[in-house]
Formats: sequence, structure tokens, C-alpha cells
Amino acid sequence: MKLASIKLCLAVASAAFVLAGCTKKPSRPDPGQTLLGQTPGGQSINTAPVDASFGANAAGLVDRGNGFDINNQNRTALQGSTVYFDFDSFAIKPAEREKLKAAKAYLETNPTHKILLEGHCDWRGTAEYNLGLGDRRANAVKKYLQSIGVSPDKLETLSKGSLEASKNADASTMEKDRRVDLVVVNPAGGTSPMPAAAGAAPLPL
Repeated sequence: MKLASIKLCLAVASAAFVLAGCTKKPSRPDPGQTLLGQTPGGQSINTAPVDASFGANAAGLVDRGNGFDINNQNRTALQGSTVYFDFDSFAIKPAEREKLKAAKAYLETNPTHKILLEGHCDWRGTAEYNLGLGDRRANAVKKYLQSIGVSPDKLETLSKGSLEASKNADASTMEKDRRVDLVVVNPAGGTSPMPAAAGAAPLPL
């Protein structure tokens, strides 16, 4: 009788243990083994492909097809013609002048476009001084472009000084900050005019 009672108690305990184990949360199955898991191509069937450029387009930064943004500016067309300067200088070095021939050729091919010359400086110096130096650099590039036959009504200048410079940058970075960017502007693309320097009248389109 005593042995039967012991067996009964063991059976009850075993059943309780099994039932307790059933209440555990099952482990997550491998997505590759489920019906709604990975497709043969490796892409989840309920995940649509993401267009990486969507965010930029939603923000109005990129205009697919022609490279112009919502301000009718194209910063990549003449990126290779960026002019770099020595420290505290606005003299255009001979090697940099060669780059500007591409800007002239671009305007000859695209007669309705114009170029905005943005002057930049590295982080050293006061903000006021750098705005003046950026302006001198931009106007030096404008003067040179005019000397090789570019009409002045195709050019506008804007100084950004050290506004976009990397603070406490190393020598290599500062070399890249001392520059004039050539930004192509398409006045026919909309009503946004070229930005003018502070106090300057906007360029008539």
C-alpha cells in the first residue's frame, strides 16, 4: 500500500512538471523555415525594396534625371572644377586655372545656365575676415572666367567665408576648405533666383 502511494505521488509530480513545461514560450522559428520567411532571392516577401534616394527627394535635395535641386542648383556638374587656394590667398594658381576651362565649355554647351561662384575659407581667422576673403576668392575666379571669354552676366559670386569649414581641422582638410565651388544654376528651372551676397542686388534673370 505504501509503495502504491509513492508511485501515485511520483506520477502526479511528473504530470505537474510536464504541464509546467508546456506554459513556456516557444522559441522563435528560423525565418527560412516558415511560410512567410525568406524568398529564394533572399528578400522577405512582405518587405518592399527601399529606394535609397527617396529621403533626399522627399526633402527636395535631389531632382532625379538632371541633377538640379529645388533651388535649381546643380553642385555636381562642375565639381571637378573646384578651385583651391593657398592659406590667406586669393591668387589662382596656374594648375587651378586649367580647371576653369571646363566651366567655360559647360556654359557654351548649356547657354541657358549660369554659374554661382561660392567662396570658402578654412576655420582660422575671424568670421568677418573670412567672409571678405571668400568674396575676394570668388571674384578672382569670376575675373579669370571673364578673361577667357565667359560673359559676366553668366556669373554671380557669394562668400560663405568659414561657415562650412571644419573647426580645428588638420592641414589636409583645411586645404579642401580654401576653395571656390562652381555651382550650376538653371534659371529656367523655376522662380528661385541665385542667392546674392549680403547687401547685393539679386541677379536679374
